[in-house]
Formats: sequence, C-alpha cells, structure tokens
Amino acid sequence: MIKLIMSDMDGTLLDGNGCLPEEFGEILTELHKRHVIFAPASGRQYFALRHQFADYADDLLFFAENGTYVSYHDVELFSSPMQPAMVSRVLNLAEKVPGVYPVVCGKKGAYVTSRNDGFFAEMEKYYTHYQLISDFAAIDDEVIKVSLCDAQQADAEHNIYPVMKPLSGRLQVAVSGGYWVDVMNFGINKGIAIQQVQKLLGIAPKECAAFGDYLNDLEMMSSVYYSYAMENAHPKIKEAANFLAPSNEEHGVMRTIRMMLDKKMI
Repeated sequence: MIKLIMSDMDGTLLDGNGCLPEEFGEILTELHKRHVIFAPASGRQYFALRHQFADYADDLLFFAENGTYVSYHDVELFSSPMQPAMVSRVLNLAEKVPGVYPVVCGKKGAYVTSRNDGFFAEMEKYYTHYQLISDFAAIDDEVIKVSLCDAQQADAEHNIYPVMKPLSGRLQVAVSGGYWVDVMNFGINKGIAIQQVQKLLGIAPKECAAFGDYLNDLEMMSSVYYSYAMENAHPKIKEAANFLAPSNEEHGVMRTIRMMLDKKMI
C-alpha cells in the first residue's frame, strides 16, 4: 500500500496557469482518511510552497529547494547548508554568463542583488520571501542553494548549465526549468531527500509514489517504485520513470491518485 506521495509542482501538479487542480482538496481529504502523506517536491522555496498551499500547509510534508530543505508540521526534518566558499565559487562563475541573475537561497529567505523586470517576474513565481541587497557577502543566513535565472533567453540548459557543469564533481548542478539552473551540495537532490525521509518515517520505496516532469526530478524517479513521468515530461524523465501519467494540463497527478484510490493501492 502506498503511504507517501511526492509531486513536483510546475509542469506536474500545477496547470499551465500555475494553479492547483480544483479537485486537490477533495483528493487530499481522501488521502488523509487513509493516513497517506502528500508532499510537494519542488525547486521553490519553503515559504513559497506554504503560501501556495495556504489552506492545506499544516497537513503537508514539503521538499523545498530541490530537496535541500524538508519540513513537516513546520519542523525541519532535513537540510543541507552549503559552505560559503562554494557559494562564492558559483557566484563568480555566474558572472561569466551574460544576462544571468543569481538568487541565493537561505533558510530565512532568498537574496538578490539586481532588479530587472523580466527576472523579477520569473523569480517571484518561486520566491515569496526575498530581499534586494547590495552585496551577497552581507548575507547572514545558512545558504542551501544558488539558483541561476536565464531571464533573457529562457534556455538555462544550454546557456547556464555548460558553464556550471565543471562544478559537478563538487556540487550538484541541476536544470530545473527553461529559466533555471540550481546548484546545491554534491549528492543532494529530491531523490536523496526522499530517501532520508523514508528512513525517518520507516516507509519503504515500494510504499511511495512520485510524479515529475523535468530534469531536477530525475533522482526522485529512482527513489520510489511508483515513479510517474508526466505525458509532457522531458524525454529523460520518461526513460527513468516506471509509469506514465497524463499531462499536467489534464490534471494527471489527480487522475492517477484517483485511480490508485479506486484500485485500493492506497
């Protein structure tokens, strides 16, 4: 029986307008009746996720910032702060990429040093708690991730990732969307965070399901048995997943969970 369900947000749980499916509350109620935990697993910051799920936040487990921060009932279960020297190295490399805007992500909030309308329009989708500061060196926070935004061309996979790839031996570099590359501690990703939670809660991979669509969901697919790639997913995610779900526009996550309920898999 499935006891824990993880879902990515953009391109997965949310529709094309960034909205939760209308039936989400109803499905969540059914899961609670069966003592099943639902967990958003996203590159978004923790505060943004709680804001998005304001009506349900107290009942959800959150995998925020691509697994670098995990919280349940507003209690931290797991985090992976970066060394300041590694944060500086990422930021120094980012300066070599024209039109790239860094977001330094801490436990207390996010930090930016540049204001640009296109960048802010994209950044504010994922970060509700942020500060505009003059210098990243002034940050007084535990940094858990650096996100790099390709606000001009929205092609982070080709414009940012190749520049950051040399760091892959020491840091985790993940393409998390058309605009974004996320850099975290080496070996930290959604999949590793899920494994930590499985150990803490005593839940086996065969008792877990996960839904994803993009490259930052890759490790998540191998951390559960019921791994679902969305119909609209990146080809590599479809290759890695054990199952296929309808697209996010078709509310594929909700439809698949409903199928699980009907078949008494939950």
